[in-house]
Amino acid sequence: MNLQQLLSAMEDEKEFTQRLTAWAKNPSRPARYEPLSVQLHPELERTIEQRGICNLYSHQVQAVEAALEGRNPVIATPTASGKSLGYILPILHHTLSEPSTRSLLLFPTKALAQDQRSNIQSWIDSLEADISTYTYDGDTPPNVRKNIRSAGHVVISNPDMLHTGILPHHTKWVRLFENLQYIVIDELHTYRGVFGSHVANVLRRLLRIARFYGSEPVLITCSATIANPRQLAERLTGRQFELIDQSGAPQGEKHVLLYNPPVVNKQLGIRQNSLISARSLVRRFLSNGLQTIVFARSRLQVEVLLSYLRHSVPSANIRGYRGGYLPGQRREIERGLRSGEIQGVVATNALELGIDIGSLQAAVLVGYPGTVASTWQQMGRVGRGEEVSAAFLVASSNALDQHIINHPEYFFSQSPESALINPDNLLILVNHLKCAAFELPFARGEKFGDQDIEEILIYLAEHRILHRSGDKWYWMAEGFPAEDISLRSASRENVVIVDTTEVEPSVIGEVDEFSAPMLVHEGAIYLHESQQYQVEKLDMEENKAFVRQVDVNFYTDASLAVEVGVLDVMREDASPTHQKYFGEVRLTAQPTKFKKVRFHTHENVGWGDIHLPPQEMHTSAYWVALQQSVVRHFGKSELESGLLGLANLLAEVSPLYLSCDRNDLYVINQVRSPFTERPTIYVCDAYPGGVGFGQKLYDVEDQVLQSCRDLVKSCECSHGCPSCVGAIKEVSHLAKEAASRLLHYLLQARAAD
Repeated sequence: MNLQQLLSAMEDEKEFTQRLTAWAKNPSRPARYEPLSVQLHPELERTIEQRGICNLYSHQVQAVEAALEGRNPVIATPTASGKSLGYILPILHHTLSEPSTRSLLLFPTKALAQDQRSNIQSWIDSLEADISTYTYDGDTPPNVRKNIRSAGHVVISNPDMLHTGILPHHTKWVRLFENLQYIVIDELHTYRGVFGSHVANVLRRLLRIARFYGSEPVLITCSATIANPRQLAERLTGRQFELIDQSGAPQGEKHVLLYNPPVVNKQLGIRQNSLISARSLVRRFLSNGLQTIVFARSRLQVEVLLSYLRHSVPSANIRGYRGGYLPGQRREIERGLRSGEIQGVVATNALELGIDIGSLQAAVLVGYPGTVASTWQQMGRVGRGEEVSAAFLVASSNALDQHIINHPEYFFSQSPESALINPDNLLILVNHLKCAAFELPFARGEKFGDQDIEEILIYLAEHRILHRSGDKWYWMAEGFPAEDISLRSASRENVVIVDTTEVEPSVIGEVDEFSAPMLVHEGAIYLHESQQYQVEKLDMEENKAFVRQVDVNFYTDASLAVEVGVLDVMREDASPTHQKYFGEVRLTAQPTKFKKVRFHTHENVGWGDIHLPPQEMHTSAYWVALQQSVVRHFGKSELESGLLGLANLLAEVSPLYLSCDRNDLYVINQVRSPFTERPTIYVCDAYPGGVGFGQKLYDVEDQVLQSCRDLVKSCECSHGCPSCVGAIKEVSHLAKEAASRLLHYLLQARAAD
């Protein structure tokens, strides 16, 4: 059956349709074109016609005109709408008109940079022009780098390489910076949280160096749909932008289905595991020859589901795709998807970005990705052009998934989430000021972005990192500061995974240093392309995990214990029922135990201890402490259960308002907090220094609490379940009613105000 026939068959199945909370059929939409009001270079116009492009889509025209007129466009249209022409055409026009022109294109990953280089190169080949385009990243051979610096008209890189490989060596890039006409920042929506906060400072350094060489480049940014693309672009760069968010690209009919797995234990509110439900759906697509992409929430889920599907559909070529696979392996999978040789792929959000993987027909999302923006981005990976496509969201039992699946009107309406960054986080800012001072001395009165930095410069001089001479501060410390700063995590090092099964050991993958204690602790089962490996030794000093192949019927899942202590209160506000705070805290995290989970049944078949030292981190947090006027209405057991239930609700609902992942937060409840001496719940940023999540929650507390109450009210369970306050065996049978009463008191006070 083709996709349309299969969907029609599904529509006639009562057992299937009663599991759906929504089936939206987005109609096909014709293209909307506009004429260009500016003249392009004659050779470029000829090439556009030769490539069969009779007209440009309206959003492409608006972007091209803005860029050519010196305005900074942010193009926020759906996946596969042709955003790239919005920067390719201005770049080629200027380079043809003035061969000394240089452009710098930044993509968040090396894979995406390589993909877009091929796209741009195809245009240059059609032009038969003497325009050089290169990727400059960690894989670029040393003998090619010198040629790129002197002859590269279009340099394609990523923020990490810009940070360590270009800006500190700007004197070798004089031709680029003196003639820099365009800076392109693609996949803008990925620059949020700690990564976005770092990248904003890298861009401050980039624009500072460009000004030093006399350049004021036009900035062109591209983003998936988020609530604040223009504000994010302006916060990242310090420049004013023009928003282009109405797509003129055609769209084929798309079916979007929200699927809630059946309840298998009504009393406890437990639903069928989302991996099992997804397996059944994906098997139907693959059995009918429909190329399918499956998005899972974690590396572990990718490997477990990949094992299930290879067992269920042995005739199909199904691959996994996630961080930790080696680059050559990922490129091979991308080629297989484009050619159709690979029928199915199970991926993390590593394939969410705009890497060309051909025209897939069906997408299955196992669990809500955490933001509406990411959900539409993943669903947008299918149905390119005018083809019919289908995208399924399969909910898990957790509260956030159930809130989304039972409120389809929220999902299909405008997203409330924004991409948040905090480039002025003191730890991040100071680190990049060191890098900026290494690159160029700071003058008295000079700002960094919009920040007055003289106090920080004086501090760095007192610690003999900078030296003040006259009205300038110069770098004087030994070393190369950029090498010590990772843009994406607290650590620059990855732990490599070494397979010792054979006589000759081989590296099969890698994991970041912070995640290693949870994923490759001794005794863990590490899954790679569905093959099982047992971790025999984790050597954190050498950053190596040694594994060997095994064949067991379970996988492992680790638990993390987190403690919190208050360092400083920056904001606070009291009401008759509670007091809310925003401030700085210290987190102490330690992996404690791991459980062994049987494949297919997902039952717990054993456990083990993890013997690793704790990790400590300073970050920011929002916390709420109950007043005695509320506490006196609860018995001890009621209060404990209600507090835990409310903490679980906050953990699941908060990401809706923060455009973040559940794992970006630590939520901790204390029946008697050492700081407040009252029952308290902390919601902490899971990044050193914090990135603004706590401050945002402080500001939108009422909306978050109201969403928590709506979630509890809409849940059909009797006393609590994983879809609201948590499993009864974790929170007790008192949790649902107690959490509901807590929310009533908290919201009642605000209503009275």
